[in-house]
Amino acid sequence: MNTYARLPIAMERGQGVRVWDVNGKRYLDGLGGIAVNTLGHNHPKLVPALQDQIGKIIHSSNYYHVPNAEVLAKKLTELSGLTNVFFCCTGLEANEAALKLARKFGHDKGIEKPQIVVYEKAFHGRSIATLSATGNPKIQKGFEPLVEGFIRVPLNDLEALKKATEGNPNVVAVFFETIQGEGGINPMRADYLKQVRALCDEKDWLLMIDEVQCGMGRTGKWFAHQWAGIKPDVMPLAKGLGSGVPIGAVVAGPKAANIFQPGNHGTTFGGNPLAMRAGVETIRIMEEEKLLDNAAKVGAHLKAALEKALAGNPGVKDIRGQGLMLGIELAKPCGVILQRAADAGLLLSVTADTVIRLVPPLILSEHEADEIVAILVPLIEAFLKE
Repeated sequence: MNTYARLPIAMERGQGVRVWDVNGKRYLDGLGGIAVNTLGHNHPKLVPALQDQIGKIIHSSNYYHVPNAEVLAKKLTELSGLTNVFFCCTGLEANEAALKLARKFGHDKGIEKPQIVVYEKAFHGRSIATLSATGNPKIQKGFEPLVEGFIRVPLNDLEALKKATEGNPNVVAVFFETIQGEGGINPMRADYLKQVRALCDEKDWLLMIDEVQCGMGRTGKWFAHQWAGIKPDVMPLAKGLGSGVPIGAVVAGPKAANIFQPGNHGTTFGGNPLAMRAGVETIRIMEEEKLLDNAAKVGAHLKAALEKALAGNPGVKDIRGQGLMLGIELAKPCGVILQRAADAGLLLSVTADTVIRLVPPLILSEHEADEIVAILVPLIEAFLKE
């Protein structure tokens, strides 16, 4: 179907942070498959592990135990400080499961029509429920009626959150991304995260943090909310967890861990042996190669280099983000930079019309970060002069 405005490029192979198209042209991968290829391409430790798993069993179904699901769940609960995990295949499914958890949490408390607080500029997926939770009228258009039960508030404004929920007994959860991805790389402030955690505790609401794009080490901690020293009750994950093998997860703490009972939720492909092996190996390799430290160090280097090179340019409104999740906001829509960067040998994306997004593999080196700057800065400067 005609669902993607694709660039006229087809990739054939990758190695590290580089990919080659079918014509042999080489690109530096600043997009990482949209924050998915944590370990880059053709990683020498990941590939043999996946080949080994494919030679054993790919799928068995959730009628049976999957030993690596238990290994991966244990690892995710250790890293997050939470207690239980449900595995699915995508970020959308993880977010959909979180919304179902919140509604059932409300119904279990006797709330007939539970309501969930969501945010302006948020993006949680494209199913009818996650689309309804998303804060982008442009992608909602044509799919009405949307699902009811959402209260929308602006980012980083505690008073607005309190005002929007005041005296409302139906609120059951607050749901947001620590750093909005599709919305334009918009971070929640650490003090705000702490305030919302405290408010959820006071009101007996679930704090649900979508870490699909900003989690899995991208900011230099396993999960971006950990910079604020808080824990959510529900945390959807996906993207980087399997280094390219489709995998999603909902990690839950004590308040939400036992809401779902057999028959309440399920999946055919989720938690299958191949995806679970990919998750286990991804985390093992990230730890062995100290990729969280690398994401923090190289990300800071890349951000500083971009700030220095673009300093004083009035067409550059902001450079923001953390670790290897960075956004460069320009003063005008910059969709054309997608093709121009590809022509110059750099893969990236443009989101929220005016924001150039960089989410490269976490194996990126400082030298490769400098290469990104060397290609991208002249493109931005030329574009802003037009």
